[in-house]
Amino acid sequence: MGQRLNRCLDVPVALPPLRRRLLLLFIMLFLWLYMFYSCAGSCAGLATRGSPAPPRAAPPLVPGGESSPEEQRAAPGAASPISSFFNGSGTKRLPQAIIIGVKKGGTRALLEFLRVHPDVRAVGAEPHFFDRNYERGLAWYRDLMPRTLEGQITMEKTPSYFVTKEAPARISSMSKGTKLIVVVRDPVTRAISDYTQTLSKKPDIPTFESLTFKNRTTGLIDTSWSAIQIGIYAKHLENWLLYFPIGQILFVSGERLISDPAGELGRVQDFLGLKRIITDKHFYFNKTKGFPCLKKAEGSSKPHCLGKTKGRTHPDIDQEVVQRLRDFYRPFNMKFYQMTGQDFGWD
Repeated sequence: MGQRLNRCLDVPVALPPLRRRLLLLFIMLFLWLYMFYSCAGSCAGLATRGSPAPPRAAPPLVPGGESSPEEQRAAPGAASPISSFFNGSGTKRLPQAIIIGVKKGGTRALLEFLRVHPDVRAVGAEPHFFDRNYERGLAWYRDLMPRTLEGQITMEKTPSYFVTKEAPARISSMSKGTKLIVVVRDPVTRAISDYTQTLSKKPDIPTFESLTFKNRTTGLIDTSWSAIQIGIYAKHLENWLLYFPIGQILFVSGERLISDPAGELGRVQDFLGLKRIITDKHFYFNKTKGFPCLKKAEGSSKPHCLGKTKGRTHPDIDQEVVQRLRDFYRPFNMKFYQMTGQDFGWD
C-alpha cells in the first residue's frame, strides 16, 4: 500500500524516512484543504437540489442602500471560497461615505485623522471617479478600494466633487444611501490658501489682487476664477440637495478641525455610526505648523503630521481686497448658514 501511494504521489523513495513522512504529510494536508474549500461551495448546492433556486441578489453597496442597474452589470460573480482563501480576508466594496469637499478646506487632515479608527478603511489617493474617470465604470472604481471586513466602512475623498455639476447625480446613481462629508472653511482664507498652493507650483502667475477682480476700479469680483468660485458654498450645495437630503450631508468646520480636532471627529464618528474611539488622546498641537498632528498614525507607533505642502505661509494680501471679498461672500455665507443650520462664524 505504501509503495503504491509513493508511486501515485511521485515521492522519491531515496529520501530519508523522516523527510519522506513530512513531505507526504504536507501533500495530504494540501489535498485536504483543496477538497474542503471546493466542497464548501458545491456541497451547499447539494443541500438545495430539487428545489427551485432563489433569485440571485446583487451585492449590497451600503447598509440599506440601493444598487443601480449599472452597478449590477458591473458586479462580478461571487468569489469562490478557495479564491477568497488565497486572495486574503475582506471584500472590496464601493464607498459608503465620501468626503466631497472642499479644496483647501482640511479634507486631507480629516481623512488622516479618520484612518486612525479601526472601523474605517480609506483610499489614500484621490480617485476622481465622479468627475474625471466616470467612464471607467463602477467595477474599476470598486477595485481601487481597500478590502474591508464586516462592520468596517469604506471611504474616499475627492474635494473637487463638491463643485462638479454631474457628481451628485452620479453618486446618487451608485447608491442613494451614500453619506457625504463636506469640510468648509472661511471662503476668503480658503481662496488665499488656494492661490498660495498654485503660486508654489507656478511662481510667475499674476498677483492675488489682480486675479480677484474683473475690474478693480469698479470692484467687480471675477467669479469665473476657481479660487473665488469654489467658496460660493450655497450655490454648490443647491445642486447636491436635488439628490440628497440635508440630513445625509455632514458639514465639518475647517477652523474647528484645527482648534478642536477631537470635537469635530466626535461629530464625524457619530454621523458615520461609529463608536467614538478617536479622542483628545490621539492629538498634539504642532506650534511650528500651526495645526494638530496625530500622536500615532494608522499602522505606526510614531507621531505624524501632514506633509510639507500643508500649512504653507500665505503671502501678504492687500487688506482692502480682503475686505471687498468679505463683503462679496457675506450674503452667500448667510444663505449657507440657513441651508445647513450652522453658523460657521466667518462674518
